[in-house]
Amino acid sequence: MAGRTEGGALHKPLGLVLFILLAVLLATPASAAKIDDQFRAWLQNDLWPEAKTKGVSKKTFDAAFDGIKPNLKLPDLVKPGEKATTPKKQHQAEFGSPGAYFAEKTISAVSSGGRAREAANARTLAAVEKRYGVPGEILLAIWGRETGFGAARMPYDAFEVLGTKAFMSTKKDFFRTELLAALEIVERGLAPVGAMKSSWAGALGQPQFMPTSFLKHAVDFDGDGRVDIWNSTPDVLASIANYLVHYGWVKGRGWGFEVTVPDTVSCSLEGPDRGKRISQWAALGIKRVGGKPFPASELKAEGFLLMPAGRSGPAFIATPNFYVLKEYNTSDLYALFIGHGADRIAHGDTNFAGEWGAVGGLYRSDIAALQRALEAKGYDVGSADGLPGFKTRRSIGEWQEKNGRPATCFPDAALVAALK
Repeated sequence: MAGRTEGGALHKPLGLVLFILLAVLLATPASAAKIDDQFRAWLQNDLWPEAKTKGVSKKTFDAAFDGIKPNLKLPDLVKPGEKATTPKKQHQAEFGSPGAYFAEKTISAVSSGGRAREAANARTLAAVEKRYGVPGEILLAIWGRETGFGAARMPYDAFEVLGTKAFMSTKKDFFRTELLAALEIVERGLAPVGAMKSSWAGALGQPQFMPTSFLKHAVDFDGDGRVDIWNSTPDVLASIANYLVHYGWVKGRGWGFEVTVPDTVSCSLEGPDRGKRISQWAALGIKRVGGKPFPASELKAEGFLLMPAGRSGPAFIATPNFYVLKEYNTSDLYALFIGHGADRIAHGDTNFAGEWGAVGGLYRSDIAALQRALEAKGYDVGSADGLPGFKTRRSIGEWQEKNGRPATCFPDAALVAALK
């Protein structure tokens, strides 16, 4: 049927268009079917031998992948035979316009929801804080941000997501490790295959742990003999706390302070590798907003300049605990959201004193091009991934200062054009 012509219609423009459309429609399922076949071959010939060496039974392996096909709608995939490209659109809000991440509707849902659950879970929160040293408001903020305190539905099959990404994502090795860990979870009887529902990234349960994090950090806090981050609030809260302690949470310190940074202090001083005693930052003219002094107990401790939108947004002196929060999700904005949300849970709904400027709006590919240009000039941007992390921000500031421009420490369209 595909090669037949009727009345010479295919020699006319409309017929040619129809022919092309038909060819595309027919080719797409064929392409997907081919990928399905390649995926099944990869499972049996590549993944299964390694899973077997790690103690996964064939019964568990087959049950996990029964009926599973690659989900081609997931982000950050590289189909067989294709090359990775930097996408224009971003799939995570963490890397969009900074101000948009702190929309009142979003953060108030976490802060009001956290306060509503604070009293109901007071005994558990006190017991978790006593054991791990992590304040309850931090745990509540993470719980609320990750899954709306357990209300968010996890629509994906974890083995579909992790299998797809281990087979053909831009981070195959990472997801392969997570996929093998997910198989171990089932093999050890920690969760049945049917319970392994996840986010689009393969994260599990109310704390949204990747499978390796589940195996390392999830705990049975309610004492029922099983670790349940899907249904047990004590297990959820204690597991989050255990995770943070593993990454170095310092008992007795908060996450940071909003500050004002005078023009005499360069925004390029930002970063966890450029810390100073908080008394030294204060000596440079950095002050807490609202006229509050830094706590006396903090003055000799180390702090770090944090300017997530450069000069176009609020500024902070962060403590090491801020970077522990960042271990939960490698985004400055995420960690700041958790810290701010926790403050609001504990002290009421007040916004940042500083305002977010009209920055953002660049495609990820634009920022990646800017990063490559800076790299070519010898600057360390961390990675030319299109995401404006602290190394990119401070490199922008250093380049601006070197070239006689006011240091803003954040990418914009004029900067992209200037560095091309």
